[in-house]
Amino acid sequence: MFPDQEYEGPEPASTVRKLHRLAEECVRSVPACCGAVATLGDGRRDASGQRRVSATHPDLAALVAVQFDAGDGPIRTALDTGAPVGTADLLTDGRWPEYRAAALGTGVRAGVTLPFRRAGTDLTLDLYGYRPGSLDHAAHGSLALLGEEVTAGLARDRRYRAALAEAGQLAAALRTRPDIDRAGGIVMHVLGCDADRAYAVLRHVSQLTNRKLADVAGQVVRTRGRGLEEELARLAPGAGHR
Repeated sequence: MFPDQEYEGPEPASTVRKLHRLAEECVRSVPACCGAVATLGDGRRDASGQRRVSATHPDLAALVAVQFDAGDGPIRTALDTGAPVGTADLLTDGRWPEYRAAALGTGVRAGVTLPFRRAGTDLTLDLYGYRPGSLDHAAHGSLALLGEEVTAGLARDRRYRAALAEAGQLAAALRTRPDIDRAGGIVMHVLGCDADRAYAVLRHVSQLTNRKLADVAGQVVRTRGRGLEEELARLAPGAGHR
């Protein structure tokens, strides 16, 4: 199927605007389309409840919620199969009973869902029509190209944000490394142990006190280990502690 690359973090406002413009473009591009929804996820089957949804009408956003609450519907089917899913007339289509009832309740008779996935980013375009058979050819042509282009752009945006986050983490690690190294040397002197044991002590203290390793090291460096001899020995791995 498709490769997955996880990205953790909230979607920025620019992503929300892109989804909304995409949904609006669907309505403009297909005369028979009475409304559209764009949904965005991270490709994980168990994260459907975390999808970003942008709809041209609130009733259509509610249809997305019905599908994921029921665990079934054209969006879920399209994501699972990786292929467009259409229904010419919901009045005679026996699939997805809960979604079908909700859609018919809003006056929707036809629909088509186009799935797109790129590097752990999955997107769906969902078009709705009032007339049976009105969207039979909507899955082809310009909308398919537009969906591919937008999905590729969103995947690039996510990779860029992930790279920035990783760079920030590396920079923070480089800033704190000198303190950790100095703290390791102090612990070696205080406990009369080797480097591996000293770093194990610092990590153990970090875990037991629920503090960052850099914060623990900073305290050791500031006090130069004075007054910490008993505490460090008590919290060392394998030592009995209260």
